[in-house]
Amino acid sequence: MLTTLDIVLFSVGGFFLLVWLFFYIKGYKKASFFEPLTEKEYPLKEIYFVGLEIMDTIKYKYKSAADRRLRREVEVIYDRKYADYYLRVIYAQKVTVSFTVFVLAFAIYGLADSIAGFVVMLVFAGLAYYYFGTLTSERIKKRSEEMLNDFSEVISKLALLTNAGMIFREAWEEVAGTGDRVIYKEMQKSIEEMNNGVSEVDAVFNFGSRCIIPEIKKFSSTIIQGLIKGNSELTSMLQQQSAEVWNLKKQRVKREGEKAASKLMIPIMMMFVGILIMILIPIFTNLGA
Repeated sequence: MLTTLDIVLFSVGGFFLLVWLFFYIKGYKKASFFEPLTEKEYPLKEIYFVGLEIMDTIKYKYKSAADRRLRREVEVIYDRKYADYYLRVIYAQKVTVSFTVFVLAFAIYGLADSIAGFVVMLVFAGLAYYYFGTLTSERIKKRSEEMLNDFSEVISKLALLTNAGMIFREAWEEVAGTGDRVIYKEMQKSIEEMNNGVSEVDAVFNFGSRCIIPEIKKFSSTIIQGLIKGNSELTSMLQQQSAEVWNLKKQRVKREGEKAASKLMIPIMMMFVGILIMILIPIFTNLGA
């Protein structure tokens, strides 16, 4: 027999299901908007048009402080001209997934007749909205870590080539072609800018701006100063900074090792407690007997 709670939840769930279907039908024509995306980075992209249609219907302007911060993050990963596109994609993603999970919560309640399952699904809906909103920050963090890991190798190669007499632009192009990770791709973008008429100083400045990491920004400033003063000054500057970067990498590796060692203490302590329990329980059982 249906309780009052059942009737209320089924009515509310039915209403939101109709709302979801309404935006699905109305927004289906916008499905092609998400075709350039990859399934790996954007799972369930086939239904993102639901969230996009919701945002378009409420005429969201994407101009809040959080939106401006997110736009700056998007510009780091993607080209600035695509910032508006990916900003809309991110909102469509998190609204679609969270709203879909929210609607499914009522279905779970109807199938399992469990208010606990319903509450858990509501929590998942909120977490989905938060999680997909922070993915860009996580990608930037991973990107920055990858660039820092490769940075010492890049600057060493540049210092070596310029010291051997190669001019900066040729050395930069030579190093950029030795890898396909993020920092090398950013260097390749700088080469494209130079080939399109951008000066070496401006291309290097743009490189530092895209990378956003303080160490690489300092590196860009060093190169710019060296280019202004001359190739001989640039070589000595690169050699000096190469030594600094390698020292910083050693310190970073040491810190990461200390963090890994501290994380290992948790499972070790759990194993220790488990062993104590296994030893002490039989002892106290025998004492009681």
